[in-house]
Amino acid sequence: MDVWRPADTTESAVAWASAVKRRKGPTSLIFSRQNCPYLEKTAEQIANIEKGAYVLKAVKNPQVVFIATGSEVGLAISAAAALAEQGIAANVVSMPSTTTFDQQSSAYKASVLPLGIPRIAIEAGVTDGWWKYGCAAVQGLDTFGESAPASVLYQYFGLTTENIVKTTMDVIGQTAS
Repeated sequence: MDVWRPADTTESAVAWASAVKRRKGPTSLIFSRQNCPYLEKTAEQIANIEKGAYVLKAVKNPQVVFIATGSEVGLAISAAAALAEQGIAANVVSMPSTTTFDQQSSAYKASVLPLGIPRIAIEAGVTDGWWKYGCAAVQGLDTFGESAPASVLYQYFGLTTENIVKTTMDVIGQTAS
């Protein structure tokens, strides 16, 4: 089964189109209850969504790569912006479909997740699946059963910009200012 967890309307449209075109099995589209902002993209980025993952925010000489899906992409962007204020460069990868990304060529995967740069996944669901991407850390949760508005749950589970910045600093061996 191909599983898609889009971060915005453009990713949703590509996921739906991919599901309609797919002939080798079922597709699951998982949408957030949160209001996810529209994320501006180039034509190349839009074309790459169908590959399951793409670099949403690229910087020169990144020191870390954030990988996120669905509603957590906004957290990755926020953490990258907070780190930029401290002189730390971070790429942000949106990965709406791990199953689709896993089927891509090694060259494409390396272009999205370059070797030698620490990777941190941000996930409001189970963290287990992210380790296969060589992550140095996964900021997420492995429990189930809490119910509240997303902002309350994110705070409760530590899925905040501040905690992601702290995790990043620990990973790259720097002290947060």
